[in-house]
Amino acid sequence: MVERGGGGGGENGVAAPPVADGAVPVAGVEDPRLQGISAAIRVVPHFPKPGIMFNDITTLLLRPKVFKDTVDILVERYRGMGISIVAGIEARGFIFGPPVALALGAKFVPLRKPKKLPGQVISENYVLEYGTDCLEMHVGAVQPGEHALIIDDLVATGGTLCAAIRLLERAGAEVDECACIIGLPKFKGRCKLNGKPVYILVECRQ
Repeated sequence: MVERGGGGGGENGVAAPPVADGAVPVAGVEDPRLQGISAAIRVVPHFPKPGIMFNDITTLLLRPKVFKDTVDILVERYRGMGISIVAGIEARGFIFGPPVALALGAKFVPLRKPKKLPGQVISENYVLEYGTDCLEMHVGAVQPGEHALIIDDLVATGGTLCAAIRLLERAGAEVDECACIIGLPKFKGRCKLNGKPVYILVECRQ
C-alpha cells in the first residue's frame, strides 16, 4: 500500500480482500450517529489499483446530517481541552478540520504537500512503501506551547500522521491527539503514534 498517492489513493486505499458491507463503529458503539457514519462511507473496489479497497468519504459529504454528526462528535470530544490549533493533513483533513477548528475557537493550520504553500515553510519527510513524501507548514503558523489536534480522514500505516506530529513538535507545539474518521482495527483502543493517542470513529472496510 502506498500512503497518499495521487488520484485519490493514499491511505484511503487498503489492500485486502472485500468483506461484508458496513464499517464497524469504534468510538462508542451506543452512539447511533456512528452507525450513520459507517453506512455513509462507500467502498470502491480495486481503486486506484487492483487489490485496493478504497474507503471513500465523499458519499458521507453528500448527507448533510451525517457530515454534521461527524464534525459534532469530534467537537464534543475536544471541547474544553484547550486546543488552540487544529492541523489538517492534505487533502481530506481540509474538509473536517476547519469546521472543528471554528467550533473549538481554534486556528486551522493546513499541512500541505511540497510547493503548495507560498512563503517560508518548514518540511518533514516521511517514508512510503515505494519512496518518500513530504508535508510542509508555514513558518510562524504555530507558536511554542500551543496545544494541537491533527485531523485526517483515514489512518492505515500511520506514516503521514507521524510526519505531521514531528512537524508540529519541531515548531514547539504540544500535540494532544490525532483524530481520523476511519482507521484500521489496530488503531482502535489505546494505540499511539510517536507517543500520541489516535482516535478513530469507525473501522475501515478491508
